[in-house]
Amino acid sequence: MAALTASQAPGLASAQPASSTPDLPPSGAPDGGGDSSYYTDLPPLTVPDSPAAGIPGSVNSGGIPTTVLAAYQRAETAIEGSVPECGLPWQLLAGIGQVESNHARGGKVDVHGTTLSPIRGPQLNGEGFAEIRDTDDGEYDGDATHDRAVGPMQFIPSTWATWGADGNGDGRRDPNNVFDAALAAGLYLCADDRDLDDDAQLDRAVLSYNHSREYLRTVRSWYEYYLTGSHETPDTAGDGYAPGDWAAPAAPAVPAPTSGSKPGKGTGGSGEDSGRPGKGSGGKGKPGSPSDRETPPAEEDTATPRP
Repeated sequence: MAALTASQAPGLASAQPASSTPDLPPSGAPDGGGDSSYYTDLPPLTVPDSPAAGIPGSVNSGGIPTTVLAAYQRAETAIEGSVPECGLPWQLLAGIGQVESNHARGGKVDVHGTTLSPIRGPQLNGEGFAEIRDTDDGEYDGDATHDRAVGPMQFIPSTWATWGADGNGDGRRDPNNVFDAALAAGLYLCADDRDLDDDAQLDRAVLSYNHSREYLRTVRSWYEYYLTGSHETPDTAGDGYAPGDWAAPAAPAVPAPTSGSKPGKGTGGSGEDSGRPGKGSGGKGKPGSPSDRETPPAEEDTATPRP
């Protein structure tokens, strides 16, 4: 079971799901001013060299669900072709994906990589988080009054409007699709001409996603863990869906991020903004956003936003 904290999300810990869809657990960053909920579980102590008895979605063993892993690796390949100087490793996307949504809730995706149920963060209504009024008419987050972070990589709608990408070649940009979300997250991390082979720049990229030292340490732990190796675990089956039964998507055309395409900032509380895809940094007003996003995924309705 993932360990979560709720130090900076007053009122979120007691939030109840609006439906049968699971919510993302609230969490915070006592030392850094991060503003979103995320999984604070650390990697296993053993090297990730074997699956956990083939248990679907058993990501706590260090495994990564088949389709989700394919999305991370595909994003790395696409960005390597368009922004080779960035040096984006898929393991970094995996570290963020683990912390943001536990790899789409243990691989709960369909044959196209779209989550079987929405993963949504808490409503950004100024209560425990920054206030971000609705920017998408509820198109992505199902909320017509305030924004929420959405999808396996937790993008705020306004940030997605800028950074959204088509990672599976279906002609759509869907934050709930792990191929699209992974590619968008990769482009976001590569903004400002970053060279992720440089540790300091890699840290800045992660902090732009969520301006919290605790968040950085957690993502870094998983990133370094995945660099030592990883293994696939079966996707989690849904009704009428056989896990692992998916066709490789067509290669997407990936435009290189320009140096001017800086992640937008958030508007969080009294703390400084973070350039995160949807989060802000400190203060009581939780998330800010690089273009507007917030905490990690709550599976349908309650609790967290991000980029």
